[in-house]
Amino acid sequence: MSDREKLLIIAAGGTGGHMFPAQSLAEEMLARGWRVVLSTDARGARYTQGFPHTVEINQISSATFARGGPLARLLVPFRIVGGVVSAVLAMLRDRPDAVVGFGGYPSIPALSAAWLLRRPRMIHEQNGVLGKVNRIFARRVDAMACGTWPTDLPEGVAGTHTGNPVRAAVLDRIGASYIPPGDYPMSILVMGGSQGARILSDVVPPAIANLPMNVLENVRVSHQARGEDHDRVETFYRDHNIDADVQPFFQDVPRRMSEAQLVISRAGASSIADLTVIGRPSILVPYAHATGDHQTANASGMEASGAAIVVPESALHVDPLSELIHGILTDPKLALEMSRAARSLGKPEAASDLAEMVEALAAGQTPQADEDPA
Repeated sequence: MSDREKLLIIAAGGTGGHMFPAQSLAEEMLARGWRVVLSTDARGARYTQGFPHTVEINQISSATFARGGPLARLLVPFRIVGGVVSAVLAMLRDRPDAVVGFGGYPSIPALSAAWLLRRPRMIHEQNGVLGKVNRIFARRVDAMACGTWPTDLPEGVAGTHTGNPVRAAVLDRIGASYIPPGDYPMSILVMGGSQGARILSDVVPPAIANLPMNVLENVRVSHQARGEDHDRVETFYRDHNIDADVQPFFQDVPRRMSEAQLVISRAGASSIADLTVIGRPSILVPYAHATGDHQTANASGMEASGAAIVVPESALHVDPLSELIHGILTDPKLALEMSRAARSLGKPEAASDLAEMVEALAAGQTPQADEDPA
């Protein structure tokens, strides 16, 4: 029996929604003595700063038909094939004990190579509806881990509900007590996902500015805005004498979230996982053009439990949003109940459960699937 470190290849990329749970699995597997390689592309590599330095980064060639002009789209198949060939050669040199895909087109080469070489492989789907790449590979992997439950799976594909893994920095905030709103400084965290969200930058600042002065004078805001929206959002807050920190991306979201009385956010799977592990009240605005409307599916459990108020994009207007914010910030009992409801949905053990599935696969075992409660 070889004493070599077991090797896990994690295939992920594109957005923080794919990369953050990939990072948390990497942290868990390293702690279990595994060697970890991240297979991603140039876009995904932008999110690798938070990964442990011992994770090896393998930047591969991949592409999507969703972006670029006619020439770029014409080259997509060639770039994908090049990435697959590169991944196959890499796996022949250094055979992985397991390969896990987290979705996004950068995961195509590694998952394709693992399928061709018949290496143990699985997918983790963060959302309640499978992304395009995960749907393609759903029947070509040995196991399917689901972050949101139930997940809309293809007929004949069984899933295991692990929850969405969160980063160590989020787990460190599990014990952070929630301070209900009151007549003292209160924090609002506004997050638009890893891509930012223009509609939140358009509607949220004036909605906050519309709050009664006795509430507004206690409010401070952390607002994630796209680079092209940054200056106008920052200027609006400054012109209305609102204490606001506006940035394109917050490296310290766990800290800001744990200090917030209210979070206004997209309903991305990673954001919801962070909200439920830390336990904070939220107003969720699902991205209307998400594949399969998966953000609405993600938010449904939060709304049903009383942890969040869900506002469709079509209904997101300044005055109604201002009323919702006011209602939460002036009702400490409601805010505390929302916080507790959010925490009741959290799965801080998700990374550990996912790691158990990986180790079972590597040992030639089939992880136990869960029955759809529907």
